[in-house]
Amino acid sequence: MPSDERFVTLLDSNFLPQGLALAESLGEHCPEGELWILCMDEEVERSLTILNMPNVRRIPLREVEDARLLTAKADRSAREYCWTLTAFTFDTVFKRCPGAKRVTFVDADLYFFGSPRPLLAELEQSEASILVTEHNFDPEYDKSEIVGRFCVQFLTMDTSEKAKEVRSLWQKQVLEWCYDRREPERFGDQKYLDSWPALYGKRIHVLEDHRLALAPWNVRMEATRAGGLVKPAFYHFHSFRITAPNRARSVEGGYKIPRAGRILYRAYAAAVGRAMFRIEAACLPVHTVPLPKKPLAALRRLATLALGRADVYVRIRRSA
Repeated sequence: MPSDERFVTLLDSNFLPQGLALAESLGEHCPEGELWILCMDEEVERSLTILNMPNVRRIPLREVEDARLLTAKADRSAREYCWTLTAFTFDTVFKRCPGAKRVTFVDADLYFFGSPRPLLAELEQSEASILVTEHNFDPEYDKSEIVGRFCVQFLTMDTSEKAKEVRSLWQKQVLEWCYDRREPERFGDQKYLDSWPALYGKRIHVLEDHRLALAPWNVRMEATRAGGLVKPAFYHFHSFRITAPNRARSVEGGYKIPRAGRILYRAYAAAVGRAMFRIEAACLPVHTVPLPKKPLAALRRLATLALGRADVYVRIRRSA
């Protein structure tokens, strides 16, 4: 079926269940869309070939890497290299889809509870070339000085020369510096976006309806404003990791997730469980991510509980 929306993400074999959950949710809420996945290792490439999901397309890493990227890869962690590659995913899809008018990068740990159309409609109405989303931090968790105003979680760019110029500068920046450490004007690939509205003006549209894009750092605030949880277009399940065969948790916790927000986590756990069932039915491995042992971890957990915060733990049940 012809597709008029292209989405792209990247993931390795450890993130395959989350990637399949993302694909499932896009297939349900944007059936005319197409999800391109940059495969960060050969195992995830083989797995996606065997699973052969409709409207999912694979991009082998070897077809993207060039001398510039390989040089950058040599001194970066796997996480930092993923961030470096994000700026290149748009052109990677445009080259494979000459008729595409725009491409949207989505983080692999996003899950759609509604159509992405309202976000894209805002972009179309603004007549801009690029759509960005803010972190929209709850004031209690505001880390914008560290990680930036914007979140590279749902980022749309079209094929115009105006957008190409933005991408080109971003690519040069991440090739030069893209690390998981704090600097006044830089953090990974993300804080570079802070300068875009001032630099590019009307080329950039900042999503106005924050209720469409929820995450752990703003779900309580938005639920309070609405007098209850408004179902978002997507929820960003940041730091959600499968830590045991039937257990998952948010590994960077400390956010107050309201009861209505935890309903989203249970729905996501069910989607990840379906993905795990499908992977194992194809005789493919499901990887767990053991939590690193940290000194005084028990005391830290008690401290977060005392503040009224807690990590989100969910049980995963595999089912078709």
